[in-house]
Amino acid sequence: MFKYEGLKKILFMFNPETAHAIAECGLRTLPYLKSIDNYMVKRNFIISDDLQQEILGMTFQNPVGLGAGFDKNATMIRGMKALGFGFTEIGTMTPRPQEGNPKPRLFRHPNQKSLQNAMGFNNEGSFVVAKNLAKVYPYSIPIGANIGKNKTTPQEHALEDYKILINRFKDISDYLVINISSPNTPNLRDLQNEAFITELFTMAKSLTQKPIFLKIAPDMEADVAIELCNTAVKSGADGIIATNTTIDYSLVPNPKDIGGLSGAVLREKSYELFKAIAKELYGKTVLISVGGISDAQEAYRRLKAGASLVQCYTGLIFEGPGMVRNINLGLLQLMHKDGFKNIQEVIGSDLK
Repeated sequence: MFKYEGLKKILFMFNPETAHAIAECGLRTLPYLKSIDNYMVKRNFIISDDLQQEILGMTFQNPVGLGAGFDKNATMIRGMKALGFGFTEIGTMTPRPQEGNPKPRLFRHPNQKSLQNAMGFNNEGSFVVAKNLAKVYPYSIPIGANIGKNKTTPQEHALEDYKILINRFKDISDYLVINISSPNTPNLRDLQNEAFITELFTMAKSLTQKPIFLKIAPDMEADVAIELCNTAVKSGADGIIATNTTIDYSLVPNPKDIGGLSGAVLREKSYELFKAIAKELYGKTVLISVGGISDAQEAYRRLKAGASLVQCYTGLIFEGPGMVRNINLGLLQLMHKDGFKNIQEVIGSDLK
């Protein structure tokens, strides 16, 4: 941690996008530095039968995954075990290449350990990303593909974008995630309605038997979110990921008026909506919790609330490459202290 604090000071001297590019360069290079990579994997990738799960035909050696948005173009997958992640999610990818929103579009709130991003699905397009992904798939940890429509695609043609993406990634990923909850593509969140979700998942399940998740926004009333999640599950969704970033700018001082907030300020908002969804859907579908998770206590709280898996992203920026290791070791301590034999006994224990 001390060593990362020094590195963090250097990285934080750069604007956030430049710092991200530096991190990407490091993670792309790491697999070629065998001795360093092996050391980091041995140190950070925690292997324990008590943490391992079989979910929807996938083996998760630990429950902590990388959330979408960090590895948009599938260039860093081979570095994920060195950071300790039990699974990774790439994207969001769009059918055609997309530059995203004008810069600057990524901002730090360091005192709140949070980020505000208005990236706008910047990515190299599904064809290029699929080529990158095909070079490493299948991998030793599950890989999810997070997909979204192009900004220029009219709402009435959104379904066609998702059809293209499902066909492109269904055979080179372990699961798919439908993203209609980003605040950075105009009117995208308008697709969070029962009619579109029904049509979307009916179509999706006709194209592939791979697990497909719906990722939802935190900025809706709990009863609306629950109804949408129920609709998705009835229409074929294999799970729910809650939540994306928030546009509740009251959570930070001096916010920008664009983009979504992630990190520590999202923690309670994300947890409360997840808890409400889990109360209704736990045991009926697979639940993944994301939003403000950066330590073992919070990950444990989400697991007990009904999450089978958790995801992190912003916490990694502020806590560094030892974060996932600390979460998994902490989870083992917490579950054994409370008398649980394994992670299956922890999941949903608050609801039993």
